[in-house]
Amino acid sequence: MAEYNLMVAPNGARRTRGDHAQLPVTPEQTAQTAAACFAAGAQALHLHVRDDAGRHSLEAGRYREALDAVRESAPGMAVQITTESAGIYDVAAQLACLEALRPAAASVSVREMARDPQLAARAYALSAEAGTQVQHILYGSDCIAQLSAWYQDGTVPGAMRDAIFVLGKYTPPVLAQPDGLAAFRDATAEMRLNWTVCAFGRHEHACLLAAVAAGGDVRIGFENNIETPEGGLLADNAASVAAFVQAAKAQGHTLKEH
Repeated sequence: MAEYNLMVAPNGARRTRGDHAQLPVTPEQTAQTAAACFAAGAQALHLHVRDDAGRHSLEAGRYREALDAVRESAPGMAVQITTESAGIYDVAAQLACLEALRPAAASVSVREMARDPQLAARAYALSAEAGTQVQHILYGSDCIAQLSAWYQDGTVPGAMRDAIFVLGKYTPPVLAQPDGLAAFRDATAEMRLNWTVCAFGRHEHACLLAAVAAGGDVRIGFENNIETPEGGLLADNAASVAAFVQAAKAQGHTLKEH
């Protein structure tokens, strides 16, 4: 029996409404989805924004518009922006995004930051100065080794201990499995991380239930999965959140109070 935090990632950088009609793309759609997911139990939102053509964007103005819309629709919901490059942005652009927004929270890929270690150090220092809660995105052993080295040499401040373990892959598609969690936990056992799990594919809920049972927090949503365990389409993000909260409750797990 465990308490856990639940974040929703309703769109990500790559999927479109062609993949699912209820995937939010505009600030208004994201705000509506945020409110529905907050009502269903999600305590925080992992926010991606898109340009006018629906492509992934790190533009500060677009973020501000979406942040304002979400604050109005779900005023009690925490918001984490992404700095994900999605194959489009370099580290300088990611740093510029953090500089312009100085957000309350941001996810930052260790693998992407490692493309330019000098700018990475500036990004982490800026985040520390701005009070941004950084969540390190870890895709596997290479990312974990890099983060460990950066703790040791001071590139990443020692207080930045939040991380998300990514199970499975979007492309090439690899279905996440619950037993994939063990490798992350073993490799980070000495790092004192506050860890969260997200999981690609239709076994998402099973993976997240395993994470909660192991003492972790979870991130759910259409960024990682749009399917039921049987392979059909989920109704929408809020329905997935509600179903997961119910499944976790049936196993004796409860949401942490904020």
